[in-house]
Amino acid sequence: MRDAFFQALRELAAHDERVWALTGDLGINLFEPVEDVAPGRVLNVGIAEQALVGMAAGLAYAGKVPFAYSIAPFVTSRPNDQIRVDVAMSAANVKLVGVGGGVAYGCLGPTHHAIEDIALMRSLPNLTVLAPGDPGEALRATRAAFALDGPVYLRLGKNGEPPLLPPDVPFAVGHALSLRQGHDVTLATTGAMLAQTLDAAGRLAAAGVEATVLHYGTIKPFDDYALAASVALTGALVTVEEHSIVGGLGSAAAEALAEEGVPVRLRRIGLRDEFAHAVGSQEHLLRHYGLTAADITAAALDLLELAHLGSLV
Repeated sequence: MRDAFFQALRELAAHDERVWALTGDLGINLFEPVEDVAPGRVLNVGIAEQALVGMAAGLAYAGKVPFAYSIAPFVTSRPNDQIRVDVAMSAANVKLVGVGGGVAYGCLGPTHHAIEDIALMRSLPNLTVLAPGDPGEALRATRAAFALDGPVYLRLGKNGEPPLLPPDVPFAVGHALSLRQGHDVTLATTGAMLAQTLDAAGRLAAAGVEATVLHYGTIKPFDDYALAASVALTGALVTVEEHSIVGGLGSAAAEALAEEGVPVRLRRIGLRDEFAHAVGSQEHLLRHYGLTAADITAAALDLLELAHLGSLV
């Protein structure tokens, strides 16, 4: 996803002189192609993320379209007050780009994990939150972020995510993608967990369980309608995110269904209200915290067994 973002950023910078790129001492060898087509419009502010966001806001006030890029927690948590005051309150046209969503930075530990970034960003008025699921969608989401007049948080993976979506699927901000239709259970996912969720849907099908798969490339604004329509049919929902279960996709889904009055049996797959202190690769951490396709499959089967027992009472 990271490479796809830089491809899109280079294209945008080459065609529009308003586009600026800012980084907090990150992206060695990645910003050079952008600098080639936009000399003087790439700024490395150093390890000073509050300044990174403040400078991006200033550029936006001057009519530019800045993309402020860093590791996800460093561009959302560390400068949160600057985002709140300088960007969100004024609806400044700043694009915040967080690379390494979830536990993608593996061995670097909880300081580098982004497990509350969605919750932080979706709680701020005026901010749009995008979380593409594969490289092609990351490219399209970057273009969509540029086209929006207002602040955007773009959450990216970084570890060679595979292509999963058809290349001709447009990126429509605020709309979920229905990737598979089934009447037994709904699997709703966001970001780089798309691969594990599609794998789980295949495993469920092999067990005779047909799942609808909804992919949320946009977390905010949230597509209430797509979720409510699917859950009204299936009655069971498993949300899947590389994020805390508090404040992210699972919370957004529960809020939406409660307000729509749609009854549902719900399981949230994500980190359980805890920091990820285990040490290891991203794959190891996904296994350790129960975020694999096998875990999603088991949760769905367990949920359907509970639903069956409930219907007999």
